[in-house]
Amino acid sequence: MHIRKRVLVTGGAGFLGSFLCERLVASGCDVLCVDNYFTGSRWNVSSLLGNPSFECLRHDITFPLYVECDEIYNLACPASPVHYQFDPVQTTKTSIHGAINMLGLAKRLHAKILQASTSEVYGDPEVHPQKEDYWGCVNPIGPRACYDEGKRCAETLFFDYHRQHQLQIKVARIFNTYGPRMHPNDGRVVSNFIVQALRGHDVTVYGDGSQTRSFCYVDDMVDGLVRLMGAPSSLTGPVNIGNPAEISIRELAETVVELVGGRSRLVFAPLPCNDPVRRRPDIDLAKKELQWTPTVALRDGLTRTIDYFDTLLSDMDSQTLKRLHMDRADES
Repeated sequence: MHIRKRVLVTGGAGFLGSFLCERLVASGCDVLCVDNYFTGSRWNVSSLLGNPSFECLRHDITFPLYVECDEIYNLACPASPVHYQFDPVQTTKTSIHGAINMLGLAKRLHAKILQASTSEVYGDPEVHPQKEDYWGCVNPIGPRACYDEGKRCAETLFFDYHRQHQLQIKVARIFNTYGPRMHPNDGRVVSNFIVQALRGHDVTVYGDGSQTRSFCYVDDMVDGLVRLMGAPSSLTGPVNIGNPAEISIRELAETVVELVGGRSRLVFAPLPCNDPVRRRPDIDLAKKELQWTPTVALRDGLTRTIDYFDTLLSDMDSQTLKRLHMDRADES
């Protein structure tokens, strides 16, 4: 008999996954973090590596995994366009084959499983804000489809396993999340704007900047996921988890430049293919069923994220200088 809950987190060394692992360990769970380190990093979970309640395993979930656990959070999949479009076939495999493998594991163990889906299942929405009963408007053959359609298919698999095998499932549709530990080169607007502003470069806005997003701080997102996993089995989802405070991309860029205290100019570039024009979650279901609502204001979250990137970039610059000095010493 196991007194402590055993929780598997796929993609646990990633930006969002690492915060989830910390939250679960702090709550008294034994956590197995599984990651292939394509976008994740052991540095993200370095504070947990010596903890007896935490274990880290390098593994790609497109291959079967044989472990024992009570709950599974399936977060494994690159989430930024730069990363998921780098190898679109592998991205689709991660969403679909990975879901099949994790669902099979959950079925064998009679474990509860949560799928980290995405607001991208709504595509470029014709309904605003987006409610969970909206079916979306997705281009199935566009350059973003590997991620969008992969996640949509994963949702299908989850609900079919639920109906066919009575599996306990949870599906969370995650809207834009930001915070410390984002990859500095992941191509998402928050990290892009912060890194460019901190380096004193021009801040690149795609399109005219009038397109909107809703940004949820990572701590709020983790709280929503944990609440959904702990909700009654009748609540399968999908449940939107995100911050309904909508902001234009241009306003976001201006806010970042202001908070950094720099003099970066905004420059404009063509809008990527199939980039959504508006995105904002309707979170009435999460409020009602999970008693969840985001608490971190955008400016506060951005300030914390800027502080993280400021330290990160300073460390990266220091390491670059050290390597440069070492190379010059070798040459002499």
